[in-house]
Amino acid sequence: MEHLPGPVSTLLRPLSNHQKNMSASGRGTIEDPGKNVKAKSALNRAIVDQGWWEFRRQLEYKQQWRGGKVIAVSAANTSLECSECHHRAKENRVSQADFKCVKCLHEEHADLNAAKNILAAGRAVQACGDIRQTAA
Repeated sequence: MEHLPGPVSTLLRPLSNHQKNMSASGRGTIEDPGKNVKAKSALNRAIVDQGWWEFRRQLEYKQQWRGGKVIAVSAANTSLECSECHHRAKENRVSQADFKCVKCLHEEHADLNAAKNILAAGRAVQACGDIRQTAA
């Protein structure tokens, strides 16, 4: 696995916006009742109680202490974009686990493809700075 230049560098996928999605109810509907509702409820409570912002704060603190930095990048559409040719289409995502680019026919596990895109985004921010901050 390749590493970013510098003593210690870490890419962090933002987590805070996903807490509501991860803690959605498992109740289901009258026609289709949920399964393991009690277990899902306890898991959701545990996820929310973990305090993802505290985790991020600690990670950033530790990286700064070691001479590194955390680069937070958006994970939006990284699972739809080909890590080889950068073609983005919802048809690229064959299933939850499978990715196959409709343009260049590149195939690999969907999570690995997304991770490569997140790494590339982090490298771009490291090389050029955060474009969103300078464009306004």
